[in-house]
Amino acid sequence: MTDSPYPEIKKTHTMAHTGRPWRDRKPPPSASVWSVIQGFGNYWTLVAAIDLGVFDTIERLRSTTVNVLAVDLKVALIPLQHLLDALVSLGYCDQVDDIYELTETSERYLTTQGPASMAALVRGAPGPHQNWTHLADTIRTGIVTEPIENDMAGFYGPLVQATFPTQLRASTRLGARLGWTRRPNLRVLDLGAGMAPWAIGVLQSSPGSTAVVNDIPGVINLAQATVEQLHLTDRVEFRSGNFHDIEIESDQYDIVVLGNICRTEGDELSRSLVARAHDALKVGGSILIVDYFADKTRKFNPFGVQMGLTMLANTVRGAMLTDEQVVKWLQDAQFTAIRLLEPIGFHFVYVADKQLTTFTH
Repeated sequence: MTDSPYPEIKKTHTMAHTGRPWRDRKPPPSASVWSVIQGFGNYWTLVAAIDLGVFDTIERLRSTTVNVLAVDLKVALIPLQHLLDALVSLGYCDQVDDIYELTETSERYLTTQGPASMAALVRGAPGPHQNWTHLADTIRTGIVTEPIENDMAGFYGPLVQATFPTQLRASTRLGARLGWTRRPNLRVLDLGAGMAPWAIGVLQSSPGSTAVVNDIPGVINLAQATVEQLHLTDRVEFRSGNFHDIEIESDQYDIVVLGNICRTEGDELSRSLVARAHDALKVGGSILIVDYFADKTRKFNPFGVQMGLTMLANTVRGAMLTDEQVVKWLQDAQFTAIRLLEPIGFHFVYVADKQLTTFTH
């Protein structure tokens, strides 16, 4: 009789049966493997629900049966039943008898008008999907199938719109911790700003503050539209172009933001950006490096590790950012008072200050 392919379900099985008595214990469960396999289907379940308008429609109806929802969405009844039940299993819907409602998670993050909506982010965050199917080839050759650098405006345009609510929330919470409301007339430089949530966070918190907002053509226009909508245009100067090449004044800024850009640039170019930030800051000014960072164990913030793999799969130079790596950039650029803050869950910000250089004899 052959052994079971899943020995963890056999209480009598031990590793001693395979000739390794020093590991004479019950084998680990296969759940972690299955969770990854099922993750593929879970992702596309969520994509389908957003594409079909399931979350927005249930929010509008407050609660609904499958029959009513199928008519409203103009979809087939039985397949929709399967989709809703899958959403229940994932924690995105609640179900009692034949009535379905959204969970608080879905109301907040998966409806279009949710206070921290991620609905538009779900499709864009992984990067071009075909790159993941070719990940093994990328690792073999070091060449990405469809790098986002081939069409930066086409990729980043939708992405910065999708991430704006989350980034603005992070910016606002960081500002509360750093006391921007008590510091009027700040001058901020936001490089690779997207829709400028970090600059906007400063402007909305600090009375009389002004900003220089930078991004590439095709993206910076989105920042301009957002700033105009928020009636902040007279406090913002826009500089279009690559953040490695644009002109930046020395000793003029109180805050320089590198928001979610270092992970695409690689070590050498990121070092250069940190050095440029130091030169641009006034004495006493602060750099903000916003991103997802991997800790030394690669376990405390696994999202930072996964973000690094996403960069590997989709960019020419991007990679995982580690805490040690970023701290070394800051130290080498002569920043001091380096601290790590977490304005929202698992989204970290390194804050460091430019101090007056002193010489000892």
